Amino acid sequence: MRVKMILPSLTEAKSPLFRPIKYSLFPPLGLATLAAYLGPDDEIDLQDEHVEHLRLDDDPELVVIQVYITNASRAYRYADHYRARGAHVCLGGLHVTSLPDEAAAHADTLFLGPGEDTWPEFLKDFKAGKARQRYVAPAKRSIHGIPPIRRDLIKRHLYLVPNSIVVSRGCPHRCDFCYKEAFFEGGNSYYVQKVDEALAEIERLPGRHLYFLDDHLLGDPRFATMLFEGMKGMGRLWQSAATVNSVLKPKLLEKAADAGLRSLFVGFENLDTNNLRDHQKVQNLGRDYAACIRRLHEQDVMVNGSFVFGMDADEPDVFSKTVDWAVTHGIETATFHVMTPYPSTGLFHRIEQEKRLLHRDWDLYDTRHAVFRPARMSTTQLEEGYQRAYRDFYTWRNLFAGASAHENLTGKLRHFAYAAGWKKCEPLWHLLIRGRQVARGLPFLEAVLDGLGKVGDTRREHLPEPTPATTDATLHAETYTP
Repeated sequence: MRVKMILPSLTEAKSPLFRPIKYSLFPPLGLATLAAYLGPDDEIDLQDEHVEHLRLDDDPELVVIQVYITNASRAYRYADHYRARGAHVCLGGLHVTSLPDEAAAHADTLFLGPGEDTWPEFLKDFKAGKARQRYVAPAKRSIHGIPPIRRDLIKRHLYLVPNSIVVSRGCPHRCDFCYKEAFFEGGNSYYVQKVDEALAEIERLPGRHLYFLDDHLLGDPRFATMLFEGMKGMGRLWQSAATVNSVLKPKLLEKAADAGLRSLFVGFENLDTNNLRDHQKVQNLGRDYAACIRRLHEQDVMVNGSFVFGMDADEPDVFSKTVDWAVTHGIETATFHVMTPYPSTGLFHRIEQEKRLLHRDWDLYDTRHAVFRPARMSTTQLEEGYQRAYRDFYTWRNLFAGASAHENLTGKLRHFAYAAGWKKCEPLWHLLIRGRQVARGLPFLEAVLDGLGKVGDTRREHLPEPTPATTDATLHAETYTP
């Protein structure tokens, strides 16, 4: 059958005010994973609107669309378009799971929760002509034995980091502002792949650089330890995300670094203990943030710190305090967010009960706009402070100051090259993206990670090269990048 799979662009990705490079990083792994369950004779067209213009004049029999909150309006338009053309339209993802009744008006079939268990069931029903309107993920979920991702459908030359991978689902923690709780409601909310299956998927990837898109790669220490032991000696360079408390655990970070970890996204979220407690960020309570950063830098691992503004204890000085703290501690890159009450989260219910929710214009629920009334500042102060924090952190002065916080020359140079290359080379990134040559930036990324890292003579020379950016060969987010 003819199958169309679509990742509509997030609203902010189409604005001239935002950075195209953020949306040219990772391919849509979720859709490519579902595509692996389709048959060898099925014609599959996988399109990511972030990096290509959608073709809407085709005639697929089955259309599958992944829906996030800020691409919901676009997703619904495309769903309505294809339903009018006679296709059977399926919607799934975070937003659909949170607001199924809203999504139902635009779909023939909805998928609620993770789809690895329900998608094969749907395909069987669809081929038998009896597809249901809703498929809900079972309480017991697993990703053991899932088929290899259809990476041949991914247009590698359109992404800076085509070698993205996910070896787990969810997170073991329960912060009240996190979308994850709604998505995994009704079943296990954190589970991992078999180690040998994860290593086999890594072996399939060409080149050296990987990006683990897992919410918390270190969330299961036993799994992570075996994974890193299996990766040691592969010569891979990789980035991922983890929590403060997992970094502070003895030995685990060292194993990750020996396996090639070079940059880690860490959810510090806020410097105020009251805020952390209010939002059930218990894994950060009583943790020494400075010690976490020191441990990472001692292992030659760069830090991408995540911070959230607008919590109830935040006052107008929170922006400058956070930036100064991050610069002083030598954090290489920082990701700032306006606190956003996503539908179906504990935060959303509380803000709504307190009558502080301003509207339900999902296009603005992008962590850049204030969609609720903050407790100790105005919405204008919150949005302007957020924008100022980004500007201030990435000034040349603070880039030099952050680099100077490192004790050795290697750390100073790598900090400056990584942070400046990411934020101060906008014209070059835009030129590469417009010319569909963004993959040409990968050697720079690898050079920063590799030349100043610890891989050295463990480099695996027999690894095949990535697909050239000049060819048309084709071999999941919110994202972990500033």
